[in-house]
Amino acid sequence: MSKRLLKSGIIVSAMTLLSRVLGLVRDVIIAQIIGAGLSADVFLFANRIPNFLRRLFAEGAFSQAFVPVLAEYQKAGDLSKTQQFISKVSGTLGGLVTLVTLFAMVGSPVVAAIFGTGWFIDWLNDGVNGVKFEQASLLLKITFPYLWFITFVALSGAILNTLGKFGVMAFSPVLLNIAMICTALFLAPYTSSPDLALAIGIFIGGLLQFLFQLPFLKQAGLLVKPKWAWNDAGVKKIRTLMIPALFGVSVSQINLLLDTFIASFLMTGSISWLYYSDRLLEFPLGLFGIAISTVILPTLARHHVNRSDNAEQSAVDFRNTMDWGVRMILLLGVPAMIGIGVLAQPMLLVLFMRGQFLFSDVQAASYSLLAFNAGLLSFMLIKILANGYYARQDTKTPVKIGIIAMVSNMAFNLLAIPFSYVGLAIASAMSATLNAYLLYRGLARANIYHFSKQSAVFFTKVLLAGLAMGSVIWHYCPTLESWQQMTFITRIHWLAWLIALAALIYGGTLLLLGIRKRHLLHS
Repeated sequence: MSKRLLKSGIIVSAMTLLSRVLGLVRDVIIAQIIGAGLSADVFLFANRIPNFLRRLFAEGAFSQAFVPVLAEYQKAGDLSKTQQFISKVSGTLGGLVTLVTLFAMVGSPVVAAIFGTGWFIDWLNDGVNGVKFEQASLLLKITFPYLWFITFVALSGAILNTLGKFGVMAFSPVLLNIAMICTALFLAPYTSSPDLALAIGIFIGGLLQFLFQLPFLKQAGLLVKPKWAWNDAGVKKIRTLMIPALFGVSVSQINLLLDTFIASFLMTGSISWLYYSDRLLEFPLGLFGIAISTVILPTLARHHVNRSDNAEQSAVDFRNTMDWGVRMILLLGVPAMIGIGVLAQPMLLVLFMRGQFLFSDVQAASYSLLAFNAGLLSFMLIKILANGYYARQDTKTPVKIGIIAMVSNMAFNLLAIPFSYVGLAIASAMSATLNAYLLYRGLARANIYHFSKQSAVFFTKVLLAGLAMGSVIWHYCPTLESWQQMTFITRIHWLAWLIALAALIYGGTLLLLGIRKRHLLHS
């Protein structure tokens, strides 16, 4: 089991790494084409809605609700009943999402007015930002069908994950990035509205993701005809679990949407600066946090289902799996957090400063990146700790915690108004930290998971290694003026050398502190 979990984690992380690298390439191209001005704000606004839905479904609430119920059907060993269950879930969910997608496309101005209220008010008053509202309404008509595609991608991906085929779902986002890169390179330069071409890329990417997974489902014998069954027992159970989970597991994403709403009242560029800083943070979050969370959820669900066979052993296995997930987050999240803190401006400069993306944009985005980065470990731990509830089909507790975190985020936003868009990032980091703490406290009080002494020692060693790494790269990192004077190739060489040096120092220090392969295996 321990080697299988580690292997699955490596596979998912490798596929996620490929996706994140292509995602960075995509963002570099987008930054060069539309910079951080009006068009960028509008496109990134229209892109944030489907991205929110992607995280909500593919990496959040749907999987958290669906996987534990599917595990019960699979344990029964009746393939026919499992197929019927999947048929009813896909038909019911598909019917609902089709209606939502159609209504959202027709009512895209309403969606734009809700989340871009500042632009809408400007439009009503014939202000300079009124054009943003009009263009956002148009782009949402093109990007919203992504919801339909990603719903079925999430469903099929969750099924394949329970079968141990983690690589398929992990590879799927690569297709979205390829589609957007292609439209950015080969369509955007030949249109008067590059943001429109990029929106078309989102639509094409969603379609490719949807089609890609179908052969794997067929091979597993689980590609079935959708059937509407609102009152089916299995569908009811998922519905009961999913509705609160939609809120509970995705508080950080809801907070980002609230940030977008507030940013629509701020200076032009605010949404873009928040987006690019968030994108860099998404790299370690997706590569490590979501990958590890994806791998352990089916295992946690199986341990919970097996409690009827041996309750005591099941509880121990559940606790050990949770502890392994937390250790992996610490191992990978601590150096990522320290590295981003030291190299925030150089990374933004190397990746994005060209074309329409200026040095002033690098500086502005770096401030929000540092603020977001303060909550990186919390963002990652939320993914793991939330699984401790959803694997046991407990959705009520995360909802209560989510409400507290979201209300707190609103309060933090108000307190941070003097800091403009950076204040929004600070508030998100503080809210995530509170969310992670409350999730852990709930698990500890219920005696489901306690941070073990071994993990505390492990964390101390990881922190020492991370601080040693940070000190070395801080010492060798060139000044900001030197970065600006370098050629693009020289910048890449310097950044690559610093990252390689960081990995060497971190890994070497861990070895000196006694960390070995056995400490990375699931006990």
